[in-house]
Amino acid sequence: AGSALTSGGLAASAFVATNTSAAAAALTWMVISWIQRRPTILGTATGAVAGLVAITPAAGFVSPLAAIPIGIGAAVVCYFCMLLRLKWRVDESLDVWAVHGMGGTWGALATGIFASLAVNAGGADGLLFGNAMQLVKQLIGVVAVSAFAFSATWVLGKVVDVTIGLRVGAVEETVGLDISQHGERIHGGVLR
Repeated sequence: AGSALTSGGLAASAFVATNTSAAAAALTWMVISWIQRRPTILGTATGAVAGLVAITPAAGFVSPLAAIPIGIGAAVVCYFCMLLRLKWRVDESLDVWAVHGMGGTWGALATGIFASLAVNAGGADGLLFGNAMQLVKQLIGVVAVSAFAFSATWVLGKVVDVTIGLRVGAVEETVGLDISQHGERIHGGVLR
């Protein structure tokens, strides 16, 4: 579906599914944030990113209609994982774990639920089309990739910590890394 060398019905379907998931996730994130009394444009954009992350493994295998629950699920999962991270007081300012990690996990599992041979004859049907094994395969893939990513990240983190150090000083951390390391704010432009 994502080949630069071909175009056709499958590529068009993947394109529409991608946009649909992003839109469904953005709208869902906006509604959740309104209910929580914390609506922001950045939050809505984060919801759209969550929808894009979640549809990535699925776009070439699910219908554009299936992209709606995938996007909605992405917003719900990622929003509440973000709140969980805040509750745990984990210092992770970009919410990469909540949006990309958990959004990607949901998307991989959703592929096992919503995949359809009617969309891509080269794929497989998912749970909703009578193939529960596809969801099991997706779950095994998620566990294997998560274990590898955690292990590799831990090893690389230790190497960086031993060689150049992983943490910044207390002042830099208090001021914020955007300002102390890059001289700019995420929303305010370059500092003068």
